[in-house]
Amino acid sequence: MILTKPTKGDLLIAEPSIIGDLSFNRSIVLLTDHTDEGSIGFILNKPLGYTIDELIPEIETPFKVYNGGPVEQDNLYFIHKVPELIPNSIEISLGIYWGGDFSEVSKLIIQGKLTEKDIKFFLGYSGWEINQLENELKTNAWVVTKNVHKKAIIEKDYEFFWREKMVELGGNYSIWSNAPENPSYN
Repeated sequence: MILTKPTKGDLLIAEPSIIGDLSFNRSIVLLTDHTDEGSIGFILNKPLGYTIDELIPEIETPFKVYNGGPVEQDNLYFIHKVPELIPNSIEISLGIYWGGDFSEVSKLIIQGKLTEKDIKFFLGYSGWEINQLENELKTNAWVVTKNVHKKAIIEKDYEFFWREKMVELGGNYSIWSNAPENPSYN
């Protein structure tokens, strides 16, 4: 279901027309905050070429790290679905939480009590200033939908997620599901 106004916990799906924008081309963003002051979210489907153990050697577990967005890419962020294990977490919605005590996260991963089905790491985030996201919505840069996956969104297969959403949206969007990422490859 396409929405006209985003709320915290919704998904922003990049319109097929966003070509050439390396950060947002074929992106799906989970909105972690949306107020009159602006919006924050994380790109769910853009894995980077390294893992958490390469960034934090004491973890020694190769969880994937994703490009959360173009803002503050030198900072590590995470979303998860285990607030009972990670103190100081902030609820986004639908059983998904943002942040919390990172030293506890490290311990839990080392102890094998957290898996990639529980937590997702990002370098950077996606941010919009006052009215910026609304203006992008008016220019049809994004499609807003509810997060029907709820907390299971952390486990989604990133490789086909955008294509899957194009098929779900139907109509002219379904044509884009099989188009190459770069139309000049066609």
